[in-house]
Amino acid sequence: MTRPFAAQPSFVAAFGYMMLALVSFSLVAIAGREASKGVATSELIFLRNLIGAVILSALLWVKGWRFADMRTSVLPLHLVRNGIHFGAQYSWLYALTLMPLAELFAIEFTAPLWVAVVAPFVLGERLTAGRVLAASLGFIGALVVAQPGILGDSFQMSFSIGAQFALMAALGFAFSMVSTKFLTRTEPVFRILFIMHVVQTIIGAFLLPHGFPVPPPVIMFWVLVVALAGLTAHYGLAAAFARADAMMVAPLDFIRLPLIAVLGAWIYGETLGTGVAIGAGIVVIGNLVNLWSERRTRMRAAKNVI
Repeated sequence: MTRPFAAQPSFVAAFGYMMLALVSFSLVAIAGREASKGVATSELIFLRNLIGAVILSALLWVKGWRFADMRTSVLPLHLVRNGIHFGAQYSWLYALTLMPLAELFAIEFTAPLWVAVVAPFVLGERLTAGRVLAASLGFIGALVVAQPGILGDSFQMSFSIGAQFALMAALGFAFSMVSTKFLTRTEPVFRILFIMHVVQTIIGAFLLPHGFPVPPPVIMFWVLVVALAGLTAHYGLAAAFARADAMMVAPLDFIRLPLIAVLGAWIYGETLGTGVAIGAGIVVIGNLVNLWSERRTRMRAAKNVI
């Protein structure tokens, strides 16, 4: 099988793919909230993955590839990754119906912090001061944005059902990020996506509460948006991890926080206070630190080679 792209190290390309993932994940959040008005969370996950599996199968045929090309020598890791990601996905979509978008994303964005902590031990990546600072600033910015909810009366947000599911999602997504980076060392991105959608469709089929769901047309439209945006989101994420270190790519995800805060205020009238502006500024600074640090490291490495 021909690889979808040559995964040459490139932070610029990784940044572009990550921006595709950020916009797509934001679309998933909005479409997921709308779709949840007509289908259960388990039904939404099943339909999302089924549609994705059908689309990827069609692409497989168009490209002239075979299903045999989807065979993998690391199937156990795929199964573990997708089982945990399925649970994280369910937790995230369920929390989506219980809390403001900015607060959900703020808690979810503890995931890159866990990646920064785990990646050096699992992936053998360098733990540089710049990467730690970038991840820390992004995490602080996320907390500032969520302050009205997390630091509210009697810390109600910290113990709410929505926050608990959001935290479970963050831990699951962190594992998914690290395992995705590990898989991209030997697996084409297309194969990772294909196996992901097939495995999660099978898992979802066993969890359907009332048989095969048939949503009304309007709800089905939003389900399709979730499926298509989910595909481009995971493709962008996997492609970014294939071209740069996980600890360098993960902090870029923080840009999604100010983006979804603005969308939540515009579409749903969710509060967009000074905390969002301050937190967004910290997030931007963190990413600038990340970019500057990586550029400086690469320039130093180039000089040493010369």
